[in-house]
Amino acid sequence: MLTVTAALALTACSTAPTPAQEDDMRIEISISGQHFTATLDDSAASRDLMALLPLSVEMSDHGGVEKTGPLPSPLSVEGQPAGADPDVGDIGYYAPGSDVVLYYGDQSFFNGIVVLGRLDDDAAQRIADMEGPVTATFTPLGD
Repeated sequence: MLTVTAALALTACSTAPTPAQEDDMRIEISISGQHFTATLDDSAASRDLMALLPLSVEMSDHGGVEKTGPLPSPLSVEGQPAGADPDVGDIGYYAPGSDVVLYYGDQSFFNGIVVLGRLDDDAAQRIADMEGPVTATFTPLGD
């Protein structure tokens, strides 16, 4: 018989992505000659975003905490909560506007936000230093 702890450990192990799955959800974001990497979560919205790549998005600053830009089609929000409180460095999706979002500042909980994944290293700070509108090109890593 399994103890609760052992059962939880087995559940955690069985749902954790394999290294190959994590590699499948890695992207590069290029802005103004700078290159950033990120890992997307394994969700319906992230898989929909991956299916759109490669993709260039015109992004602008919003509220001094994020760069946002419209996607050509909406992403699935299946299985997602009504909203989220993204952290600095998160990549998000704002469902009401079908926008992809790069968070470089502190955004509070907001309905319609889906966290898609995380920027690597100092990407959020480097994006924060970019003033005004930018064109961001999203590509899957390895392609």
